[in-house]
Amino acid sequence: MKTKILSIIAIITMSFALNAQIDRSKMPTPGPDPVVKLGTAEKFSLDNGLTVIMVENHKLPRVSATLRIDNPPYLEGKIAGVSSMMGSLLGRGTTNITKDEFNEKVDFLGANVGFFSSGASARSLKKYFPEVLGLMADGIKNSQFSQEEFEKEKEVTLENLKSEEKNIPAIASRVESILVYGKNHPYGEFTSKETVNNITLEDIKSNFNTYYKPNNAYLIIVGDINPKETKKLVKELFSDWKKGEIPVSNFPKPENVSTTEIDFVNMPNANQSEVAVVNTIDLTLGDKDYYAALLANKILGGGGSARLFQNLREDKAYTYGSYSRVSQSRETGIFRATASVRNMVTDSSVVEIQKEINKIRYQKVSEKELQDAKEEYIGGFVMDVQKPATAANYALNIALYNLPEDFYANYIKNINSVTVDDVQNAAIKYFRGDKARIMVTGKGIDVLKNLEKTDYVIKYFDKNGNPTEKPAMTLPIPAGMTATNVVDKYFEAIGGKDKVMAVKTIVMTSAAKVQGIDITSVSKITQGRSSTVVSGMGRVLSKAVFDGTKGYQEAQGRRIDFTEEQIKEAKAASIPFADETYKKGTLVRIEPLEGKNAIVIKLNNTEVFYDMATGLKVKEVKTAKGQGGKEVKVPTTYENYKVVNGIKFPHTIGQKMGPMDLSFTITEIKINEGVTDEDFK
Repeated sequence: MKTKILSIIAIITMSFALNAQIDRSKMPTPGPDPVVKLGTAEKFSLDNGLTVIMVENHKLPRVSATLRIDNPPYLEGKIAGVSSMMGSLLGRGTTNITKDEFNEKVDFLGANVGFFSSGASARSLKKYFPEVLGLMADGIKNSQFSQEEFEKEKEVTLENLKSEEKNIPAIASRVESILVYGKNHPYGEFTSKETVNNITLEDIKSNFNTYYKPNNAYLIIVGDINPKETKKLVKELFSDWKKGEIPVSNFPKPENVSTTEIDFVNMPNANQSEVAVVNTIDLTLGDKDYYAALLANKILGGGGSARLFQNLREDKAYTYGSYSRVSQSRETGIFRATASVRNMVTDSSVVEIQKEINKIRYQKVSEKELQDAKEEYIGGFVMDVQKPATAANYALNIALYNLPEDFYANYIKNINSVTVDDVQNAAIKYFRGDKARIMVTGKGIDVLKNLEKTDYVIKYFDKNGNPTEKPAMTLPIPAGMTATNVVDKYFEAIGGKDKVMAVKTIVMTSAAKVQGIDITSVSKITQGRSSTVVSGMGRVLSKAVFDGTKGYQEAQGRRIDFTEEQIKEAKAASIPFADETYKKGTLVRIEPLEGKNAIVIKLNNTEVFYDMATGLKVKEVKTAKGQGGKEVKVPTTYENYKVVNGIKFPHTIGQKMGPMDLSFTITEIKINEGVTDEDFK
């Protein structure tokens, strides 16, 4: 033991001695650029036009195969969504095997086989790969499209579309594509309920027979293979796949707007705004200024150290993240700078994003910023080339874009050759802050007033990209309506004032899933007192108790007493139906909400929304102090009212906690039972 200790001391002493010889006042001299050794890809073609790329890698006894069908984009028109549905139906039974037998075989082999509109994929252990590739080939060549599976897929597609009707990011993306490309462009058309209902089984078969062909396809095989044996296997499985003539579509080339404008989509249910500054670009992999464009974007919005992130998140705290992206394409590429921001800072976010875009266009970046961006790109490139699939992907890109064979061998050299002037020239050319669409999808009543102060022309569009009128900001409050009227109507809607007043205690148990963890919340309320206990993973996670005069919160072993403000709020809320206190509030507006009109009562820091038609409470929004003293709106939604002991209670309660959307399902409600004095200690 003594010898071991002496050895350790000797090593530590040696380490200090070596460190003492380093002059830490000087920046270390950069080492030479890494020498990149690209993996070797073997390539051959079948008579039907299928190009096969193989990369040998024996580190693990696994093999993967990916089929990519490289068809030019085409319009689907009145049956938009047909190719996506076709891809989903592929492999659900072939002329040789049923759907269930196919799936059972794949599961038995511990493999993965998938199909999609522009290709297919398969992964398995080496010893099963010939059989698994055979299954994939069978699905590619011999898929059967049955009416039964078609009807199932149609129903799923319609259900998915329905779920997107209130999805703010999905709607923002859809309208952006429509406006940037136009509805007569393949990238601008979208799948709708109407187009899905137009699709027939014959349309599915026609799409498959027309576009799913080998003469525009690449098969990439990577892993523990013998190239000679694999080549033979591929020929056996795919040589009889019949080629065909692929139609070529003509469509208008998208053009940017002549002057930057705001394109606004009103979503009354939006708790934050989706902002995107977008313009089309002509940039293809291998272009002369391709590398300069990559580095310009890296500096502007390519990560957490980039300018957009540092400005909008770190400095202003407008958002959880702001980024930009340059997408090269053989057709039409895109530049996008984006952020999801709080409603109250939507206009400021637009101004700051545009400021950063214009800054990189008209002011040269620093040498340090450029060097940092180069090192990050080169580091990522060096990490990528160590992956077995990279050699195959590079070989595919060289084929797709007609690049020189040494394109990737010279990648680091080309990155390092970019100058500060090159970055600025690329920014001016591709980041068109002067000819961009500023897409804003959000709640008009909250954000439009300030957006109008930005001096950009604002145009209005609906969820399908159709021009529309400016949304109504408020509706007039009917003469004679008061907060008392509204609350009394609510009490009648849930069962009547007499029944409500007879409730002395309530116990409410609810369940939710937070970051994959099942949690249970039990709330108990009686006149002037309340408690909430949240449990999960077999223990109490948090607890909040108010005994009528004082209260506390407890979590992770820490107890914090209520502040005077919290005590005041707890007193107001600690009655079975706190709405009675809202009679003291003020009617502030009638607001469109989820396609219906809600009247809003404001009391102190809380706004309460009641459905004008039903009288039911549908939402509450509390304004609280967040980090740095900034105001944060915390919304709670109420849905799915059900009767318990003659009174309607909401059984689905939604809450937004920072970036998380929580949905609590009420599992049990007890009235006038289950509450004791011990609950409030």
